Amino acid sequence: MITAAPSPGSRLPLRELARSGRLPDHQYMDRATLAWIACRRPAGLGARPTMPHPPLLLIPEPSWFARPETADSIHGARHGARVAVLLQLLAHDRGIAPGRGRALAAGAACHDCRRHHDRDDSGHGRRAADWLTANLAVVAAALGSAPTPETVTAVALHDLPYDAFTDDQARAHRRHRQAVDLLKLADALDRYRLPLARWWPDAARLRLPVPAWAPPLAHDLVVHSEQARLDGATTTQAMEHALHAVLPE
Repeated sequence: MITAAPSPGSRLPLRELARSGRLPDHQYMDRATLAWIACRRPAGLGARPTMPHPPLLLIPEPSWFARPETADSIHGARHGARVAVLLQLLAHDRGIAPGRGRALAAGAACHDCRRHHDRDDSGHGRRAADWLTANLAVVAAALGSAPTPETVTAVALHDLPYDAFTDDQARAHRRHRQAVDLLKLADALDRYRLPLARWWPDAARLRLPVPAWAPPLAHDLVVHSEQARLDGATTTQAMEHALHAVLPE
């Protein structure tokens, strides 16, 4: 469990660094950037997703990350946990069986765990898929659900544009199309954490329609969880707070 809140030190806000093209390898949320994000909530409310129970909170362990610097970064544990929440909601919305949805969500929680840094980091999806394959029992014990072959395929392809697939990757996508497309959509919806609006979700890059409820809900998850973390909460506490705020029982 991550317990120490990131120290701002003399670090410039991510927003300022992004605007000037000076983003570092390891990027952490700050109050100024989050305030800018919070003021730009996507328009439209839409119907809230309905589930018979709240989505499970699936948080990857810090030890699963390839670099300790990434566990609390913008691609770290909270990002993985939010993507897992969004995937469960999207899966339910599309009528996917709960057990299958949980398996996909377990993979979603870990999809960025083998990143080396917060830039493009080509190949991190394949590395995460290989790590999942070697650690299925570890993930199942910690998250309560073992990733399945379709989950591993979705993780392996999540970081690649559709038009960049090799022939083998295109065949894997056709075999597990729904899982791949769902993870890509859930991952894209958490882009509201990024410090430039041009990096936020782009429906044109996705293969599934975006439900009306999804953009404002995804934005709220980012704002509530990151604000709680900046205020000193652990990652688990921050995510519990965000779920209660966004999806009250």
